[in-house]
Formats: sequence, C-alpha cells, structure tokens
Amino acid sequence: MSRRPGQTPPAVASPAPAGTASWPAGWVCALIFLVAFVAYLPALSGGFLWDDAGHVTRADLRSWTGLGRIWFEFGATQQYYPVLHSAFWIEHQLWGDSTLCYHLLNVLLHASGACLFGLLLRRLAVPGAWFAALLFALHPVCVESVAWISEQKNTLSLVFYLCAALAYLRFDQDRRGARYGLATGLFLLALLTKTVTASLPAALLVVCWWRRGRLEWRRDVLPLLPWFVLGVASGLVTAWFERKLIGAQGADFDLSVVQRCLLAGRVFWFYLGKLGWPADLIFIYPHWTVDASVWWQWLFLAGALALLAGLVWWRRRQRGPLAAALLFGGTLFPVLGFVNVFPFLFSYVADHFQYLASLAVFALAAAGLTRAAVRLPHWGRYTGGAALLTALGALTWAQSGTYGDVVTLYQTTLERNPACWMAHNNLAMLLASSGRTTEAVAHLEQALRLRPNFAEGENNLGDDLRQLGRPQEAIPHLQHALKLQPAYAEARCNLGVALLLTGHPAEGIAELTEALRLKPDYAMARYNLGLARAETGHPDEAIRDFAEAVRLNPNFGEAELNWGIGLAIVGRFPEAIAHFDRALELEPASPVAHCSYGRALAGAGRAADAIRQYEKAVTLDPGSADAHLGLALALHSVGREPEAEAHYREAIRLRPGSR
Repeated sequence: MSRRPGQTPPAVASPAPAGTASWPAGWVCALIFLVAFVAYLPALSGGFLWDDAGHVTRADLRSWTGLGRIWFEFGATQQYYPVLHSAFWIEHQLWGDSTLCYHLLNVLLHASGACLFGLLLRRLAVPGAWFAALLFALHPVCVESVAWISEQKNTLSLVFYLCAALAYLRFDQDRRGARYGLATGLFLLALLTKTVTASLPAALLVVCWWRRGRLEWRRDVLPLLPWFVLGVASGLVTAWFERKLIGAQGADFDLSVVQRCLLAGRVFWFYLGKLGWPADLIFIYPHWTVDASVWWQWLFLAGALALLAGLVWWRRRQRGPLAAALLFGGTLFPVLGFVNVFPFLFSYVADHFQYLASLAVFALAAAGLTRAAVRLPHWGRYTGGAALLTALGALTWAQSGTYGDVVTLYQTTLERNPACWMAHNNLAMLLASSGRTTEAVAHLEQALRLRPNFAEGENNLGDDLRQLGRPQEAIPHLQHALKLQPAYAEARCNLGVALLLTGHPAEGIAELTEALRLKPDYAMARYNLGLARAETGHPDEAIRDFAEAVRLNPNFGEAELNWGIGLAIVGRFPEAIAHFDRALELEPASPVAHCSYGRALAGAGRAADAIRQYEKAVTLDPGSADAHLGLALALHSVGREPEAEAHYREAIRLRPGSR
C-alpha cells in the first residue's frame, strides 16, 4: 500500500532481534529493571566520588530554610538545579549519607528512563522500540551517569524529559490544553534538573518533521515557542554559572572560532565511536590539543559535514537517519565546544555528556537491526539480539566495577591516561583523607609536574606537607597557590596554619582573618583562628571563634571539643560539659576527645569521671602516652597506687621523660 507524503509512518510489525516486540510492556519493563540491576551490581558498593559532596545535601542546607536557599539563593548549591538538589534534600532526609541508597536510586532512575524510552519509541511506531530500550539500559557508555551519584542530574532529568515528550505527543494528537500544561510542567522540571534538556522543543520539531515530512507554523512551531524561551533562559543562567561561579573562563578556555569548529567535529565522532565500539572507556579522557595547523584535525569536521550532506540527500528516501543525526548532534550542542563548561579544563569529552544524546543513536540502531533481522530465522533473531545485549551487559558489569571503589577508579584512570593531572590530584586527596599522606604527596608532585600552575594542587601539597610535620616546606607551595589565585580562601587558611606552626603568629592570624573576609562562612578558618587566639593568650576570643565554627558547621566535633576545653580553662566547667558531650557524640572513637574531657574532669575535682574517660582513651589508643599519664594521675588522686604506677610506667615507656 502506498503512503501519501507527510502521512505518519505505520508501525512495523517485525519483531526486534531479541524478540521483545510481542512481549507485554510490563514484562519488558520488568526485564529492563532486572538486567540493569544485575549489570550495575558492582557499582552499588561504591562510595562518594569527586564532587558528590557538592551535590549530596550539605549540613547547612538540610533544614527547611536550607531547602528555601536551594531554590532562591544563587550559589547555595554547586549549580542552580533546584529540582535536582531538592531531590537530594529529600533523599538525605530519608537515608542520610548511605551511598548504597543513592546508587540504587540512580539504577532505578536509569531503568525507568529506559522503559520510558521504549514507550516513546512504541508511540512513534519506531521498529525495535524495546530493543532500543535494552541497548540503552545495558550500554557501558551510560555507566558514568549511573554509577556516579552526582550524575543523578542525568538520570532524573531523563525521566522528566521523556515524560514531557510523551505528554506533548498526546497533546499533539488531541490538542487538549490540560495535556499541554502537563507537558510544559514536566519540561520545566527537566530544565531545573539539568539544562541539557533544553534541547527538547527542538527535538520535538525534528520528530514532527520525521513523522509528517513537513512542519506547520500553527500546529508544530507555535506551541513550542514558550518552551524555546524557557530553554534559552535556562541555558543562559547555566552558562553564567559555569563562567562566574564554577570558573569556566580564562586562558584555558580561550579558543578561536576555528578551533571550536574543529573541536566540535572531533567531539561528534568521538561520541559516535564510543557508542559503536565502547572500548577503553575512561573516567577522565586525555585532553586534546586543538591546532588548526595540523591537517588531520580538519578531517573530523569535514567528515561530519559530509555525513550531514549525505543524510540531507538521503532524506528523499528515508528521513529517519537525518532525524537521528539532528537529534544526536543537537542534543550534544552544549558540549561540542561552542560553550565553555568547566570539565574542558582537563578533558573535552566525558561519557556522561552524551547520556541524553545517545538515545537517538540507539533508536536508529535498533530500527536498522530490526529491519535486518526480518531476513533471519526466528531463532536467529533471539540468539543475535541476546548475544549483543549480553556482551553489552558484560562490558557494563566490568566498567561499573571500576566505580565500586573510588581509589580503584582513579588508579584505573591513571593507567589509561597517565598524563591526567586531575586524577593525580583527586587520588591524592583520597589518600590523604585515609591517612596515606606520604603517598598523596607523590601524586601531587606528579600533578604539578604535569600542570605547573595548578593552584588547587599547590594548596593540597602545602596542606599535606603541613600534616606531615613539614610546615616550612609547605609555605612556598601555599604562597604560590595564592599568587595564582589571590582570593583562594582555603590556601589562605592553610598558609595561616603553617605560619603559626613555624612561629609567626601575627602573620598566621592575618592570613586566617583574610580567609574569613573572603569566605565568611568558612568554619575551618574560624576554628583555626580560635586555635591561634588560644595559643596567643586570648581564650575569650578563642571561645567565640569555636562557637561560631560550630554555628557554621553543627557537626564540627573538633570545634565542639575545643569550645569545651576553652570554657574549662577559663573556669566555666559547668558550661563546658555540654560541649564535651557533644564532641563525643560526634566522634565517639576519638581518644583525644576522651583524654581532653578526662583532663577537664580531673581539673574540676571529678576524679572518678575522669578515670572513666581516660580508660576509654587508653582502650581506643593503647599507644597514647598522654592517656596513660592522665589515667595514672587520676588513679593516684583516688589512692589506687598499683594501677597508677602501671600506667605511669607505660607512659614513660611510650614517651621517655613523661611526668
């Protein structure tokens, strides 16, 4: 039967290679959830990665007031995605910092997105709709978006994006205002989760053209104009955030128009290549040098333009390939190089950048394989489809395994991309936080060899050297960090501490004061200023600083402890008790906290209570000379001489000269 130009293409009845076309939608969705869970099982044990702390709700945003700040205060969150951060806010109320729950939710959202994708393709009568959904659910290029908690912005925005698309297609069918309102609301939710979804109105126009062969102003374009306005506004806000608050500006982002065009051509083929052959996937890919004088770099752009020209010509026979190319390239536009995004500092490409764009390629691939499978026997369709999906699932399993441990993730990145200075820096931060500071220093030194003027690396190296008891060596690195970034509050704070440790209290206090001027809510700087004032004989000012540090960070155990110590020193022990108790509530396994509390109790004449605290300190850290000596003195005060003598001897053994 012939079809008139512009008539909606009929559904294709041929089964998908995996044989899923005839299955009930509920069963296929259940299968998608099952295979996604199995494929991502190794990632479920993973912890927080790189910028997860900037997405999982901070302590100062966990109240109802904090929720209001998420919506109405620019800069309160890492990016202005209030729906995303509201979701994180709710999640933290439900399960706190449980990474397992965040990972499970991301897998569920990814599987939900795959199911919605299949339903959308079925509505559009695209052959192999469910096969495309399974390809998306199991393709390893999606691992970065699913296994990285921060990328809930991808998985959640995809759900809103596809729901909005489905609602709009229903509106396009019956033109009911309620459906249009629902679709618009869902689109707005998608935008406020991640701005890349601004491509949806353009994508819907492409779909309308593909279905009917033409676009009509009143029917197709006019209803989507408000969506275009919302999308452009959202994009401008995000671009401003990237430049002004995240730092996507400066010499590292200064590319000419020609360079940006060359970059766009290469990025397009890179992403298409990873979808077709998902080998050597890396968390951080090598950073390319874009050079217009190198002839082969022009081939990517020329190839992309040639492909586009060929598809425009081919549209007379089939519109599908051109529609897929427009959807893929158009959705990728924000990361093709024409707009600055912060990750361009260390790599022009990342797997999570093409999460949404990849849908067009999966749809085209599934439709092509479905039509080709018609020539195969029935068993061949099942076998071929199952083999492909199994291979993709195995690759996803292996790739998600690298996200099961954050140290393994960065080590794997460095094995495949040894020149990745950012991975050296991030791995060093992890090593330092786990007490492996000497190893961290080696990675930071390598990062600075690869990128000499790296302010964050200089600051981290200075801080690690200070922790290793080498503050004099730390000072030049911290000063260099401040030369590169004079408004770097963290480097000011660390330099202040290093100066205090090297016998320069006035200069140290000045640096800490400047750090607080630059960042008034910087709890660590306020805490360190309190320590400095205590050391220089100003206990009342120190107490106020510790109190302010706790106000800024209610879970700051060290500040609570020193607040209690300060109050005890000035004779306000009854007030100090609550702060010692709170410090131990926050850090019950801290021998220092137990020992300090014991010392204060002994000074207040409460020897029995002091003994209990010292005993806990000794149990937690049997190698602490201070704990043994304090316990010996407390035992002596109540006449328990044999026990006191034993602990006194142990203190002398651990630290000769103790008394």
